[in-house]
Amino acid sequence: MRQGFGGIVLSTAFRLLVPFSIVYGVYILCFGEYSPGGGFQAGALLAVGVLLSRMILGEDAKFNISGKNSVVLAGVGTFIYTFVGWVTLFGGKFLEYDFMPIVMEPKHEMHAMAIFIIEIGVTMCVMMTIINIMDAIIERLDDDDEEEGVDICER
Repeated sequence: MRQGFGGIVLSTAFRLLVPFSIVYGVYILCFGEYSPGGGFQAGALLAVGVLLSRMILGEDAKFNISGKNSVVLAGVGTFIYTFVGWVTLFGGKFLEYDFMPIVMEPKHEMHAMAIFIIEIGVTMCVMMTIINIMDAIIERLDDDDEEEGVDICER
């Protein structure tokens, strides 16, 4: 999507919706352990903020994450939550975060920190996967339109 669908109404709605979407996604990430939600929901909300930004502003979007970077960051997110699960093996039992090889007192704080790190990894993976899926769809549409010689706005 090279050019956005911007207009007065869309730009105004964008300026109102995207900051709330991103702030609410970060809120769900931070408090997902204590309330319904967590990494998946936070990743979906953050991806919506990025994709709305891209749809309205086009390539000039501030929150623009390219396709190659999104694949790499999805892998980094997967590595983060997998690494936290495996590192517990060195401190004791598998997925018992109280026995991680990091020293923190009291033990329940270590458990909460490990769950938060896992949620950060899940959030990154989900957000970047959604962005990557949208990039693949848009790239396919752009390729089809170039072959047919049709502008997207004329559909």
